[in-house]
Amino acid sequence: MNFYDYEAEDAGFEILDFPCNQFGNQAPGTTEEIASFCDAKFGITFKLFSKIEVNGENTHPLYKYLKEQKGFGGFDPNHPLTPLLESGLYRTQPDCRNTPDIKWNFTKFLIDRDGNVVERFEPTTF
Repeated sequence: MNFYDYEAEDAGFEILDFPCNQFGNQAPGTTEEIASFCDAKFGITFKLFSKIEVNGENTHPLYKYLKEQKGFGGFDPNHPLTPLLESGLYRTQPDCRNTPDIKWNFTKFLIDRDGNVVERFEPTTF
C-alpha cells in the first residue's frame, strides 16, 4: 500500500485507512494496537483513523455516504480469492449481490476533491 501512497501523494491524493473488525475478526485490537502492528509490519505512512463499523446499524456516516454513492459491483472474476469470497458470502448472505454493503476488508473508494465518489474497488481489484 505504501507504493501507492507515494505515487498518490505526488499526484495530490491521500490514502486514508479506517480499520474495521466486521470481517473475520481481522482487526481485533484497539486502534492503537492496529496502528502499532501496521507500522511495525508494513511501515505505513498513510493516515490511520479510529476503528469503525462499515455495515449494519452502527455504520459510520462516511461509509453510509460512500455506499450510497457506489454500490457493490461484484468481485473481479479473474482474482484467485473471488471463488472463496463468493462461496462464503453467498452462502451466508444470499442477497449480498444486491446490497451496497462492504463485503470484505480492503474495499477502497476513490473520492475527488469535491467529495464525489469516483469509483469503488473491491478487495479483489488488482
